[in-house]
Amino acid sequence: MIVVSSTEVQNNFGKYLMLSAREDVMITRNGKVIAKLTAIQESKERYQEVDVPGNPMMVMESAKSYHYKRRKASYEEFLELTRGSEERYEYIDEEIYLLASPRAPHQFTLRKLLVIFDQWSIGKRCEPWAAPFDIHLYRFADKPNLIHPDLMMICDFDEFVDEEGYYQGVPGLIVEIISESTKRVDIVVKFDLYKACGVKEYWIVDPSTKRITIYRFEDGEIAEQRTFEQGEIAASFLFKGLTVAVDQVFR
Repeated sequence: MIVVSSTEVQNNFGKYLMLSAREDVMITRNGKVIAKLTAIQESKERYQEVDVPGNPMMVMESAKSYHYKRRKASYEEFLELTRGSEERYEYIDEEIYLLASPRAPHQFTLRKLLVIFDQWSIGKRCEPWAAPFDIHLYRFADKPNLIHPDLMMICDFDEFVDEEGYYQGVPGLIVEIISESTKRVDIVVKFDLYKACGVKEYWIVDPSTKRITIYRFEDGEIAEQRTFEQGEIAASFLFKGLTVAVDQVFR
């Protein structure tokens, strides 16, 4: 068992999240235990609950769940916990997700797609942006979600950039390059979030199967979908002329 102060956890959140996979991390404030980080096995249910003392919250990391009974994390708590951390996190429906460092196949595919998207965008209003890039999406006006899509096409940047230079709109197209550790989040959690929050087109790119699946959303529902395999040309439903030779983007 590891005992650390809440300040230490805030300053090194990623470190203690990883350590909790091996042993419990007890978090104290003013000498009193207020929470515990405990690794649990993922079940067939979406979450598994663990009883903890104090004031608990939830954190998710890849295929492991870190769940604290009674309530989830508020956006303010998420910002406080991750402030100053060198790790990257996403905040979706009051849950915190630690983003693992991408591997070579992921980066190869991202680089190839970014070049293709960039060439398509020349002379057009829309332009591609790649992670890390903060995107806020809202199911409800008072509950922000913070995500870092791998790649996105934005057509209204100048209209929705704030005074600090952060984009506050909704990308027209989002691409996620999935892996074994991110598959459930990208295919289930983010899929539902993007569909509900106004993203018009979602590409799920899978280096392991060398497939690209494209969904077009309309009014919060799937309007069209198609999967492209090796030897085929993936084509956007909405961005005319934006095509990708599947063979060229996988290593």
